Amino acid sequence: MVEIRTPKTQIEWKLYYDLRYRILRKPLNQPIGSERNDGDATGEHFALFENGKIQAIARLDFIENNEAQVRFVAVETDIQGKGYGKKIMEAVENRCIDKNVSNLILHARDFAVLFYQRLNYQLIGPFYKLFDVLQHYLMEKRMNDFGKVIE
Repeated sequence: MVEIRTPKTQIEWKLYYDLRYRILRKPLNQPIGSERNDGDATGEHFALFENGKIQAIARLDFIENNEAQVRFVAVETDIQGKGYGKKIMEAVENRCIDKNVSNLILHARDFAVLFYQRLNYQLIGPFYKLFDVLQHYLMEKRMNDFGKVIE
């Protein structure tokens, strides 16, 4: 059974941040703690649970002018490519629809650009290098494109 929701217990939060660290920071030789930032207090957190285990995560930050940013998208290594990233992004987009967000942006790692393009995100261009090593690209999806997925 698959369920997408915010972590509720201390254990779930620990597993949420552990997944974020192992997938997004540890491969870049960053210390534990680098997977967190001040936006965690105000962002909306999404965790995809399968049979009680967190398999994918994301955070949604509401900016201004009906714009939001999805951050910290991560999927367990051994199940990447099986649709869990798409499911977590659909949950984020549905929340954006509920909150009348007109534009959703993200900073995609170089190897994730094609994944987001398949979800109908438009590539705007290079944005920054994370820790001076990993190129990120600004991408966006406008409200009228939500729900349209290229197969």
